Amino acid sequence: MESKATRRIQAIRNHITSVTAAAGDLPSLLQVNQTAGEFYSEQGYSIVLPEKLQTGKWNVFRAATSPLKLVSRYPDHPDIGTLHDNFVYASETFRDYKYLGTRIRADGTIGEYTWTTYGEAATARTAIGSGLVAHGIPKGSCIGIYFINRPEWLIVDHACSAYSYVSVPLYDTLGPDAVKYIVNHASAEAIFCVPQTLHSLLSFLSEIPSVRLIVVVGGLDELMPSLPSSTGVKVVSFSQLITQGSSNHYPFCPPKPEDVATICYTSGTTGTPKGAVLSHGNLIANAAGGSIAIKFYPSDVYISYLPLAHIYERFNQIMVTYYGGSVGFYQGDSLKLLDDIAVLRPTVFCSVPRLYNRVYDGIINAVKSSGGLKEKLFNAAYNAKRQALLKGKNASPMWDRLVFDKIKAKLGGRVRFMVSGASPLSADVMDFLRVCFGCPVMEGYGMTESSCVITSMSENDITLGHVGSPNPACEVKLVDVPEMNYTSDDQPHPRGEICVRGPIVFQGYYKDEVQTREVIDEDGWLHTGDIGMWLSGGRLKIIDRKKNIFKLAQGEYIAPEKIENVYTKCKFVAQCFVYGDSFNSSLVAIACVDPDMLKAWAAKEGIKFESLEQLCNDPRARTAVLADMDAVGKEAKLRGFEFAKSITLVAEPFTMDNGLLTPTFKVKRPQAKAYFAKAIADMYEEVAASESSGRRVL
Repeated sequence: MESKATRRIQAIRNHITSVTAAAGDLPSLLQVNQTAGEFYSEQGYSIVLPEKLQTGKWNVFRAATSPLKLVSRYPDHPDIGTLHDNFVYASETFRDYKYLGTRIRADGTIGEYTWTTYGEAATARTAIGSGLVAHGIPKGSCIGIYFINRPEWLIVDHACSAYSYVSVPLYDTLGPDAVKYIVNHASAEAIFCVPQTLHSLLSFLSEIPSVRLIVVVGGLDELMPSLPSSTGVKVVSFSQLITQGSSNHYPFCPPKPEDVATICYTSGTTGTPKGAVLSHGNLIANAAGGSIAIKFYPSDVYISYLPLAHIYERFNQIMVTYYGGSVGFYQGDSLKLLDDIAVLRPTVFCSVPRLYNRVYDGIINAVKSSGGLKEKLFNAAYNAKRQALLKGKNASPMWDRLVFDKIKAKLGGRVRFMVSGASPLSADVMDFLRVCFGCPVMEGYGMTESSCVITSMSENDITLGHVGSPNPACEVKLVDVPEMNYTSDDQPHPRGEICVRGPIVFQGYYKDEVQTREVIDEDGWLHTGDIGMWLSGGRLKIIDRKKNIFKLAQGEYIAPEKIENVYTKCKFVAQCFVYGDSFNSSLVAIACVDPDMLKAWAAKEGIKFESLEQLCNDPRARTAVLADMDAVGKEAKLRGFEFAKSITLVAEPFTMDNGLLTPTFKVKRPQAKAYFAKAIADMYEEVAASESSGRRVL
């Protein structure tokens, strides 16, 4: 007689077979865990589960590598539950291995990399933590870190973990107002800074009353300012604090996994910074999930230049530490990054699309300018190697010797894999990097509120145009966004807002229950604000952004980031800001030009100019750039109302310094709107005039 369990399995099998058949996939294999009684449908890199059995809707995706349990600890070391545990394990296992390297000598000059071992870093960590205790900084206090990447940044962070302090990055390009806000909001009791940022802190010292101790990294003892006792603030050098802590060790005060490890303030695109509260358990879970997809080794060398105030770099550091790798820091000048890379010769390279696009443009332009035989040789080598990779074969080593070894040398010649994050990397650039550098190039997707990685590509996945499958430490679903016509029932590919649940989801925004409830629902799902689409094999593709949509006057919804990503593929456009509102029926755009491309065009056209600014204001340049943007837009199949009807060309890049970019290089829309208010108003006047006369705006 047929059992109840058998009938249930058959019913679910029939359901998912119809779902997968409708999606155009082969019928999936229904699997059953005999003890737990859980069911799931295999989808290549992901598996699919029902969120609630009674609804019968299969919409929750997990990593196929861990289908029935979300990862929260390293599979090989389940005893590591905190960042403190992570570093203790590393410092004991890799005690004499190189850990932190810098090229900056004590006198400020630049030389070869010198290294601190794991054991030496552990000793310094204990001294710094003991020094903070000796100064009366109580357990659980927030400790500000106000300087860019350098070895002391990680040593302070390790000290915070060992003594149950909460690290609070103070990103130096956020400006003094934001720094002041964060210090007060977090009630930071101690701040680690450098001489350059000390001056800024002292200028508003009376406005940050919670601060009791300022520690200056890289400052000379005799130059430490002596503040009046009435301020209640002591200023000491980093070396002084180490000396104090070394002579009076205090025992560790280890945190629990649920304790707060850090508060990461995200500048966001509107309003004051929000403090994302991340526990030790959050960060370890994310790294543990990442360790299943990516393996580091003690022999790996990593270059640290992405801001440590951002969760992407924090995640990378946790991973490198766990595996005992070496971290070499750049000298602090992004213009000299390639020089640092040439000396360090990293084996692992993590970056953001902005830099990869520059690498791509640089190589392409060099090839085109070389012309003749060299250009033909590159194209032959590129096509031969690309075809081999697509077939899963190794291309002839001749092509590397003739062409690609010189390109690989730009990143030191030893890179064995590359990672891209923070924003979408175009498929053609990823394809190009894989061919030229001869190593896996993986893209991931995540956010501060998810402790970093939500999805990532598999190392052996050579398909393009997606951000991979879920981190084994979380599950992902897509939620309908009816106002944008995205639904999880869309065929052949479900679409909707990306939502995440699991041990990687942050604790909430510090002192802000209202905004916390806006992003975490009653079932524990974190709503990212990004729009995704499931591709075959359980891979996620980011297609849109929910938060930044707006309506045009005729009622059409616009997602400007999607359009900007299209327009930045235009050869003349380095950065783009698309604007529209409900009072106008069309879009306008601010295009920051690629100076080399625009100057080359002007020379070819015989156009004389005295400055790049003058060229940007030339109507002929505007016409040429808009025509190229139109061509790119048509190729990307933008809808008619998604085309910019007028553009303004600018020479000044969008940067964090001028307040137009966030630390993750996203446009700050309200700030950009205010910054370019006159240009926007002028463009809409031109659009109105052209519509009345029936001609196109330049």
